[in-house]
Amino acid sequence: MANTLPFAHYLVGGAVRDELLGKPVADRDWVVVGATPEEMLALGFLRVGKDFPVFLHPETKQEYALARTERKDGEGHTGFAVFADPGVSLEEDLVRRDLTINAIAKRADGSLVDPFGGVADIASRTLRHVSDAFAEDPLRVFRVARLAAQLDGFAVADETLVLMRRMCRAGDLNTLSAERVWVELRKALNTHQPGRFVEVLDACAGMAAWFPELVDARPQFLNVSDEYANFVAFLGKATDARSLCQRLKVPRAFVQRFSDWSAWGELIRSWREADVELLGQAFVKLKVAHSLDRLEQLIAVTPGVVDRTGLLATAQGFAEISLDGAPLTGRAHGDELKRVREVWLAEARLR
Repeated sequence: MANTLPFAHYLVGGAVRDELLGKPVADRDWVVVGATPEEMLALGFLRVGKDFPVFLHPETKQEYALARTERKDGEGHTGFAVFADPGVSLEEDLVRRDLTINAIAKRADGSLVDPFGGVADIASRTLRHVSDAFAEDPLRVFRVARLAAQLDGFAVADETLVLMRRMCRAGDLNTLSAERVWVELRKALNTHQPGRFVEVLDACAGMAAWFPELVDARPQFLNVSDEYANFVAFLGKATDARSLCQRLKVPRAFVQRFSDWSAWGELIRSWREADVELLGQAFVKLKVAHSLDRLEQLIAVTPGVVDRTGLLATAQGFAEISLDGAPLTGRAHGDELKRVREVWLAEARLR
């Protein structure tokens, strides 16, 4: 049905960009020119857009958006009035997009519509804004930083960096929601070079609005594509990690990883030389008697752990120690169990 749609329609955005980069394409989004919402519904499309007409294809479930223009009428990422009309042209739709590499359209026959030089910018690995409308959406500062982390070898154009710096200094980033900032940060943390996210924000004075605890303490990433390990590295030198997490409304799972690393990371890195009592405390706090999950998660975000297999085996043995049948209750039972475990640990570490 997509190839027989009775209106001009174009593949757009990241799908076209990634095709040109030779990267796998996960989602395909389309722009439809010359149609009304009523005509789309009559063809069996399901409307899903609240703020502007976006429809799901009845078979492929891919998104088809009517060509639209936007006018800034409020603050932040959502402060736009949208105008969708059959008379809106493809170029009028594309000019409102963020970067030239995302403002390329592909016709059904495979030919490209590239009014802003996106193909050339892909070739030169350049992140360049399409128009001054870029400045109307402060979330784009974080998107550019995130794309710099996602796309190998891409650099921000000088004129785009100047515009981003102007937006940051004007306080535009303060109008964003924590949820939207976290989404962009998390996407950057899922790349193998999250440090680029920080570098770009640093270059445009964009760290202070949401990450003031890191303005004078740069994260040291290991360049691994693990969001939890990268999150721990991101917060590792923060002056007040708790405040940063609260500001961003960071999900509990991420906070737990960082808290465990802060408390026990150094200890488990060299666990064979660690104080036996402290190692036992770590195992208790990590609840190894119930599951090794938290310890395994801690190991995953802690670089340089010696003999990980041995550590897990030792934790499992520690968890299996009990005083079944011992005539002890209450505190006496707890003290004796602690003593027995520490004796066992002192011997187990030497194996």
